[in-house]
Amino acid sequence: MMKSPLPDAPAPQSLLEAAVYVDDLDAAREFYRDILGLQLFQEVPGRHMFFALGPSVLLVFNPTATSQPPGNPKMPVPPHGARGPGHVCFAMKRDEIAAMETRLQAAGVEIDTSFDWPNGARSLYVRDPAGNSVEFAEPWLWDEMKG
Repeated sequence: MMKSPLPDAPAPQSLLEAAVYVDDLDAAREFYRDILGLQLFQEVPGRHMFFALGPSVLLVFNPTATSQPPGNPKMPVPPHGARGPGHVCFAMKRDEIAAMETRLQAAGVEIDTSFDWPNGARSLYVRDPAGNSVEFAEPWLWDEMKG
């Protein structure tokens, strides 16, 4: 059986939000707000925190809470969540990455790795308190591959 052609629709061109899942929101707040310096603009204790990143948002969820059906019929967000370490990457200039590496070391955050990719872009990797892989990379990291 042959499928009919799909109707035209534009492909998304940017990422509005990304999520990481953590069991300890207090430890995540200290990491993302106090150590990384992200602006916390919304928090529901025991459930989530939202951090501003220019036009994007980093969502930090407690998966136990977000996997439950919504309690507010005016906001029917479907249950969702993940277990185990995820990944998020923040775009930063090379000198900003170097300054962040110094700050993270001063805060006692272990550096997983810091290196230059074959195309010359710099990346720095650490873990948040929940074990999520947190990367800081130059924003042109993918330019050559994307074409």
